[in-house]
Amino acid sequence: MLFNSMQFLVFFPIVVLVYFLVPVKIKHIWLLMASYYFYMCWNAEYACLLLTSTVVTYAAVMLMERIRSRKADTKGKKQEKLVFVCSLAVNLGMLFYFKYTNFALSLFSGLSKLFSVQWKIPEFDILLPVGISFYIFQSLGYMVDVYRGEEEPEKNFFRYALFVSFFPQLVAGPIERSKNLLRQLAEPKRFDYVRVREGLLLMLWGFFLKMVIADRCAVLVNTVYENDMAYHGYQVIVANVLFAFQIYCDFMGYSQIARGSAQVLGCNLMENFRQPYLSRSIKEFWRRWHISLSSWFRDYLYIPLGGSRCGKAVRYRNLMITFLASGLWHGAGLSFIAWGGVHGLYQIVEEAVSPFFARFYERHCIDTEKFSWNILRTIRTFVLADIAWVFFRADSCRQALRILKNSLELSNTGMLLNDGLYQLGLSHREMSILAAGLAVLAVYGLLRESGQNVMNWLSGQNIIFRYVAYWTAIVLITFSLNITGQEFIYFQF
Repeated sequence: MLFNSMQFLVFFPIVVLVYFLVPVKIKHIWLLMASYYFYMCWNAEYACLLLTSTVVTYAAVMLMERIRSRKADTKGKKQEKLVFVCSLAVNLGMLFYFKYTNFALSLFSGLSKLFSVQWKIPEFDILLPVGISFYIFQSLGYMVDVYRGEEEPEKNFFRYALFVSFFPQLVAGPIERSKNLLRQLAEPKRFDYVRVREGLLLMLWGFFLKMVIADRCAVLVNTVYENDMAYHGYQVIVANVLFAFQIYCDFMGYSQIARGSAQVLGCNLMENFRQPYLSRSIKEFWRRWHISLSSWFRDYLYIPLGGSRCGKAVRYRNLMITFLASGLWHGAGLSFIAWGGVHGLYQIVEEAVSPFFARFYERHCIDTEKFSWNILRTIRTFVLADIAWVFFRADSCRQALRILKNSLELSNTGMLLNDGLYQLGLSHREMSILAAGLAVLAVYGLLRESGQNVMNWLSGQNIIFRYVAYWTAIVLITFSLNITGQEFIYFQF
């Protein structure tokens, strides 16, 4: 069930209405049923995998807790570790089978050909379950926290099952931590007008980002990427820049709808984005982009590998492993791994050269806190991130390199002064709506960056301004129905 579908617009009000009418003791049961129905709307068989991951991690945590309470000696710790490893293997095994089997077989086939070995590699018709990477990582994060002794196990199976399957963030995050979401689910909220209103406004903003901006960017981006050999220079550059905004608005739009719908139901999900394109370094970019995933990899992979508490060589290795794993998490393809590797390389180079530039700035009395200097750093970071996005969007590394090469052929400068842009799939009206949407996004980002709570700022305006803003967004979303209906990009991960 897509958020941007009529089915969801019927489903969500029913869930909310019943949730606030049923007794407190069974609110979590109702949300659990609604969440499984929401997930089964894609494919009823998907629910079996979701339930399997839930049962395995719940049973493992309960067994570890039982071992811990009875045997505090070395033998008990070994048994507890064995249970943990087995549960980890089952969950990662499911993820590998459904997401990476054919990719691994294709790599093996390619390596075999290099050594002139003929193998008949079978191909499996495996359908990737929606959101499997998200809910498995959320389950594993909870299990690791309990294993480390950082969290108490949730003994109520139905409440834990709801934590794993909570429909607002089930298929594309944010990847929540048990210390945040589980505790909120244990304390159901009653109806609160202000909270519901703010949640609905968050949802409206998410629909605006997705349907008004991201889906229009997608039309132009798809035109270029699906026939990349026909486009060069500024056409490719415009497509690459718009893809940066497409994936940002698409994913942040989902996150805002998820946060808003959860807030209506009394839960506050973590913020997943903080104006990443205003970052002044790639390191800062990753503190602002897909925060739930980047913090997950930091806490459960980078730090256990040794983090930054070791020598430079090992620290750089840890960074590269983490970013390669992040790339692989996003998709079973070499282009995704290359995207992660490029970001890992960015961070290594950035860290390696920063002492040299610090001395250079000091020697030449360059004030790096000046506004103009920060603008240059922001532009540099955006350009670097945008180059990496080419590998993320391309179907292969070969296509990514071809697109980057084509973007350097700047022989069509006049395209920006004539109707060249309107040959890429969007009419004059659609381009005007897209430009207006991007302007609104820029204002939103600058307000947030200045420390403003946009919802509070909007609530502080007079009623005419507020309702003009609300209805303008609704009208623009309605006008977007003819080009929308696309799945959110992160559903495929």
